[in-house]
Amino acid sequence: QVQLVESGGGLVQPGGSLRLSCAASGSIRSINAMAWYRQAPGKQRELVATLTSTGTTNYADSVKGRFTISRDNAKITMYLQMNSLKAEDTAVYFCKVNAVLHGRRYYEDYWGQGTQVTVSS
Repeated sequence: QVQLVESGGGLVQPGGSLRLSCAASGSIRSINAMAWYRQAPGKQRELVATLTSTGTTNYADSVKGRFTISRDNAKITMYLQMNSLKAEDTAVYFCKVNAVLHGRRYYEDYWGQGTQVTVSS
């Protein structure tokens, strides 16, 4: 199986920065894409940023120019650098990996447990 361990969340003032990490482990043969999602209280989970195996990135309009998704291939770790944070960025952030495991044929989605980000003065 795959384990995704997120870290880096916390309380930050508006205008501040945080960097989230998502470390993947397990019997991973190949990763197709990685992504960050978030879910604010009372709202549906929304896509924040994606990073494909070819290095293509995409961002939600609400975070373009402020957030950057990246990956450390050697460590199989994904990052989300969040700058100029706003109160509306407050949410639980989840990482998702689309991967195929050794001995399996198909890619599947795996989710982290989530990390809380609170932007408040």
